[in-house]
Amino acid sequence: MSTPVTSQNIEALSEKRRRKSGNRLKFFSDVFPYLLVPVVVYSLIAAFSGDVTSANQPGIQSTLNASAFDIPMLSGALLRITWGELMVIFAVVFLFIEVIKSTNTASAGIVNHILSMVLFVLCLMQFLMFPSFATGTFFIITAMVLVDALAGMVVTIISARRDFGVEGF
Repeated sequence: MSTPVTSQNIEALSEKRRRKSGNRLKFFSDVFPYLLVPVVVYSLIAAFSGDVTSANQPGIQSTLNASAFDIPMLSGALLRITWGELMVIFAVVFLFIEVIKSTNTASAGIVNHILSMVLFVLCLMQFLMFPSFATGTFFIITAMVLVDALAGMVVTIISARRDFGVEGF
């Protein structure tokens, strides 16, 4: 005997599906290493900036050193912000999000830490192997990815110890 189709049954089924898809989205947002965003943005800029210049510098260096905007200060000085500095600030915002996410001790948090470590290894390989990634800006972004991976693991371990009541250290 089948259940009659009523508006309440349809509404209940839609709500159940909405919650289920919301759980998938939450799982993805818990697992996704957000520092991948600045790494991908940097990679796209590097891809379109050209190769090594005649001065033996990566082509992206001129893009990173270009002035994005100037801010006049009260002292009369002019604060010049470059595109490279904006990239670092952009990455710091994502690092902040990652540090907040690192308190998650669920399996999604563990997967996030693994993916963050994989991202660090990829960033390190890019930094060492490709001239366009041998810049101070990408070095700082790579260091942020390392801090994210290590801080995430440490915070998770400390949170898990607190949750399980492990004493010592």
